[in-house]
Amino acid sequence: MRASPSAILFDLDGTLVDTAPDLAVATNALRQHHGLTPLPFAVIRAQVSNGGNALVNLALGNDLSVTHQAQAREFLLDAYEASVAVHSRVFSPLDQWLADWQRQERPWGIVTNKPRRYTTPLIEALSLTPGALLCADDLTAKKPDPLPLLEAARRLGVEPQHCWYIGDHLRDMQAAQAAGMTAVAVGYGYIAEGDDYRLWPAHCWYQQCAELVDALSAIT
Repeated sequence: MRASPSAILFDLDGTLVDTAPDLAVATNALRQHHGLTPLPFAVIRAQVSNGGNALVNLALGNDLSVTHQAQAREFLLDAYEASVAVHSRVFSPLDQWLADWQRQERPWGIVTNKPRRYTTPLIEALSLTPGALLCADDLTAKKPDPLPLLEAARRLGVEPQHCWYIGDHLRDMQAAQAAGMTAVAVGYGYIAEGDDYRLWPAHCWYQQCAELVDALSAIT
C-alpha cells in the first residue's frame, strides 16, 4: 500500500452504492413487459457494472435488432429513472465511514460511467455531497481512460498520486493506474462469475466492505 491519501475517489455502482436492487426491478420490468418471468436477483446483480445494454441482453437475449435493442434500453432506463433510489443504499459500514469523512470536510469524489441523468438524483436522494462528481457524459472520455479521474483530482485540488481510487471493475483499476493513483479493488461489488478481482492490476484488494473500511479508518 502507498502512503496515506489526501483524497478518496470512488466508483459508484457496486463500490460506493448498492444500486443493484433498483436496477434489478427495472430489468425485470422489461422482462414483464415482454411477457417473461423475473430473473433471480443474483443473476442481474452480476451484470450491473456492464451497463444498460448488458442488462437488456440479459433480459431479452443477444439477438435483438438494433431498433429493438434501442427500444428495450429506453424502456429499461426509463423504468430505472422513475425509481432510481428506492432501494439503493451506500454499502455498510462504508456509509458510517463516509459520514465521518464528510463531517471532517476532507476531499472525496465519485467518478462513474453512469450518466449524470441517473447519478444526480441518486446521490441527492442519499444525501451525498462529493467535492467532485464526474459522470459518463461529462467529458470526452470515460473509464478506463484516466481523464475523468485526473479531472476529479484537479477539482479537489489534490495531486493524482495523493488519491486513492476504489472500484469493483477491471476498468477502474486500469484508469487508476493510468492516472498515477493508488488503485484499490473491492470484491463485494458487481463482479461477473469467473472474474477474479484479485487478478486486476491494483495496489491492494479487499474482499469485504468492512475490510475496506478498516483500511480507510486507518488513515483518518
